[in-house]
Amino acid sequence: MKKKFKHVLLFSIFALVLLFISACGNSSPIADPLNYEVQSFQYKNQEGQNVSLKDLKGDVWIANFIFTSCETVCPPMTAHMTEIQKRIKAEGLDAKIISFSVDPEIDTPEKLKEFAEPYSISFENWSFLTGYTQKEIQEFAMESFKTIVQKPSNSDQVVHGTSFYLIDQNGVVMKDYNGVDQPPYDQIITDIKALTK
Repeated sequence: MKKKFKHVLLFSIFALVLLFISACGNSSPIADPLNYEVQSFQYKNQEGQNVSLKDLKGDVWIANFIFTSCETVCPPMTAHMTEIQKRIKAEGLDAKIISFSVDPEIDTPEKLKEFAEPYSISFENWSFLTGYTQKEIQEFAMESFKTIVQKPSNSDQVVHGTSFYLIDQNGVVMKDYNGVDQPPYDQIITDIKALTK
């Protein structure tokens, strides 16, 4: 009798564990989420206004890393992000865009605003952020997005990641995408829709 009870108990525990695992696995509307937690921040946007992680609570947002004197990847990345902004608007989606400067000592709010001018950008849902030290952005990028930011002492160019990141309403990085070479626009919009349902 004891043996039978033990088997029933073990089976019940096993069934509960399986149920828990499957429930956890299905909790995200995004397949294979990255689940990086964005660290708390409060930086200045192109208007000199504070933008914090707390301000973004409840919003889905897309992030990337750029700098104004970039000679290679930043202009195409910004053009691609402009296209994403257009599609967000066309689809009537509620999502924000955040571009973090990786060269904060050079990139003042004024410089960031000037950098954005050639693109048909609306600042309504897009903020370019600065107002921190080089060390802070290097640590923030690695801790929050698992990506490198490094400014060599002998160059005015900054080494940085070129992905676009999708962040959910709780400040968790769900997915990353190629931001330079043919970004998957349709997939990004589909994933935003999945998070904003």
